[in-house]
Amino acid sequence: MNRTRSLHAESPTRAFTLLELLVVIAVITLLAALTLPALVRSRSAAQATVCTSNLRQVGLATQLYWDDHRGIAFVERGSRTNNGWNYWFGWLEDGSEGERRFEPATGPLWPYLQSRGVEVCPALNRANPRFKSKARGAAFGYGYNLRVGTRGTTGITIATLRSPAGCALFADCAQVNDFQPPASPDHPLLEEFYYFDLEGPTVHFRHSHRAETWFADGHVAGTIPATGSEDSRMPDEHIARLPSELILP
Repeated sequence: MNRTRSLHAESPTRAFTLLELLVVIAVITLLAALTLPALVRSRSAAQATVCTSNLRQVGLATQLYWDDHRGIAFVERGSRTNNGWNYWFGWLEDGSEGERRFEPATGPLWPYLQSRGVEVCPALNRANPRFKSKARGAAFGYGYNLRVGTRGTTGITIATLRSPAGCALFADCAQVNDFQPPASPDHPLLEEFYYFDLEGPTVHFRHSHRAETWFADGHVAGTIPATGSEDSRMPDEHIARLPSELILP
């Protein structure tokens, strides 16, 4: 019995050498370097898929609105009430950035969308320290073609579009703000935005340098920016304009 115990005591557990540990660490680091880009691509692809689904639902709601309103498009911004404006996405109060009240039920698409949570693209990173909210507890990640629903007028008749398949109605949007606190010229911030036009870069090409876009014929496609239109104040965010031929109705 004592001899058996002695034999066990003379067989210590072998420890890893420093060289073996370094090899294991090197292998793990290499595997991480190989798999991380694939994970990032998968995440980006998933976000683009959700964004496409969101825009399809917004687009379907828009088509239902057209059916109920003799084919006339709603305007980007309508009447002014209660110290705020009625936009296509709802009522937004005047006031300090990030503290404004927001009521989506006044928007023309509310009867068709209700609260489906499709108004924000998952690739719009609101947790980014360089992001500035406009409203309290709400956000909107898509913009509307200002040429289709011009402020202060009646929206165009959809049947008059020269090419529904070539006319962008909604797109991923955001803008660089350097004029409203806490933003400043020395500290520009990214914020959500609600329309796009021929002037000013307000389309956010956040899906591998493409912007998911819903067209008047009902299809969604990733679009590229107009040449030379990118906002240089935050170049890593890829804020630019759509090509003019996709905007003009």
